[in-house]
Amino acid sequence: MRTKTYPSWIDDGSEIPDPFGYGERAVNFLRNLRHPKSTLPGHAFALDPWMERIIRRIYGPRHADGTRIVKTVFAMIPRGNRKTTLGAALTLLHAIGPEKVPGGQIVCAAADQKQARIAFEEATSVIRADKRLVSLVDIADYRNRLRDNRSGSIVEAISADAKTQHGRTPTFTLMDELHAWPKRDLWEALKTGLLKTPGSLNVIITTAGRGQTSIAFETYDYARKVALGEIDDPATLPIIFEAPKDCDWRDEAVWHAVNPGLSCGYPDLDGLRQFAREAANRPGDRESFRQLNLNVWLDHHNDPFVEMDVYDAGRDPIDFERLKAVPCFIAVDMSISTDLSAVVAAWRDPDDEEAFIVRPFFFCPANNLRAKAEKDGVPYPTWAEAGFITPTPGDVIDYRAIVECIRELVATFTVAEIVYDRAYAMPVVLGLQEYGIDATAMALDPKSQNDGVMRLERAIGARKFSHGGHPVLRWNMANVSIYTGPSGLRTMHKGRSTDRIDGAFAAWMAVARAASNDFTPSVYADPDCDPASWFAAA
Repeated sequence: MRTKTYPSWIDDGSEIPDPFGYGERAVNFLRNLRHPKSTLPGHAFALDPWMERIIRRIYGPRHADGTRIVKTVFAMIPRGNRKTTLGAALTLLHAIGPEKVPGGQIVCAAADQKQARIAFEEATSVIRADKRLVSLVDIADYRNRLRDNRSGSIVEAISADAKTQHGRTPTFTLMDELHAWPKRDLWEALKTGLLKTPGSLNVIITTAGRGQTSIAFETYDYARKVALGEIDDPATLPIIFEAPKDCDWRDEAVWHAVNPGLSCGYPDLDGLRQFAREAANRPGDRESFRQLNLNVWLDHHNDPFVEMDVYDAGRDPIDFERLKAVPCFIAVDMSISTDLSAVVAAWRDPDDEEAFIVRPFFFCPANNLRAKAEKDGVPYPTWAEAGFITPTPGDVIDYRAIVECIRELVATFTVAEIVYDRAYAMPVVLGLQEYGIDATAMALDPKSQNDGVMRLERAIGARKFSHGGHPVLRWNMANVSIYTGPSGLRTMHKGRSTDRIDGAFAAWMAVARAASNDFTPSVYADPDCDPASWFAAA
């Protein structure tokens, strides 16, 4: 089973343009190398057919002036398919091979130093296995670098946890396992550095990742759109081996479709079969198998609250004007003063009483926004610039901003009720009371949470939960894990200490209250009505 993103040129026998012979030159160079682990005569470098096609596709096609068309390669290949060997081959082409340039800077980059050294070490093992090359290259293992004495080209292994890499002018970069990079600093430094040099090449070799808030997903999403023809970019070469999300993960035909090395004897087929047998009874292993061995890009957790593909059905734009006269229910979930806080307004759809519409608002301190982004692994600065988060001045959240947000909602919509989680909420509650706006603490016992979670889950599963595609709310929803207590009651919790679920928590509170809506007019719109008495009756 092949997806529409499958690189059909890998095995269809089609001609790959090579007007100047540079693709052939690259292939011949690699075939003349030796690899210490090769089983071929003389330990000749094993360039398997699918790898050879990739080499030809990168270096063959040229502009009329002879310059390479491909500037960026995004290769998403499952684990065990010798991505490291491919990365080492490309590195050697630019370090000591026909693609080297005088004084070239070749960078092997990964999430940490150990990972960054993997391709570097394989490249040095190839050099050390060939007496013809040993005298031509100086290898400094302790510095994670090598130097070609003829051209002065330097190869260096660096990691994404390094403090800074600005100032580099790379001619070739190998970005290994981009899905594991904890932040985007190194990406930005290398990507902007590549722009300084004509003819530079950026190669990304990775397995599939999780979530939609990383530079890896942004890069994958762009390459996928190029593969699908949605974006016309001849300079980007997408090589995406991925199984459909709804595939039968136990079907060996799927395994063969997405693992190009299986036809060459790797990864180990019996090992995959054993892993699949074990994964059938272990949900966490099953998700790992889908991600790492079938290259299915997953959302955050092994056991997600809802399938995010189903959640995304509610991303269409929302016309809030038509909701002004519809009872609105607001929920507030506050955090400690330095974290993310959320306000979510919810309505029952006047055209479908089983459907719900939400509008989220998020707040966090403005200071150290980039540091917070690195800690949580999400683009807070980008979200703030786009208006999806309101950063308040200083090191702590200015609660007045949240109060003003709720006041504006009260003035604009027919607000029937405001509820809050007691934790950290009193500054906002007291601030609202100064303006004559009352709010009620919501019961958060397991029974109440279970009922609200089930209502939200049912609405999302029925594709009757409209959220407008708000990225911060989506991130929060993807972070939700469900805890089932001894009595069978289900409550939301975070999968990891750095996960944020504030928006999801506020959403279930708002939807739970909206679900009980009997279309009572807003108490806030009637100056003669006592809000406290209405809440007591409710």
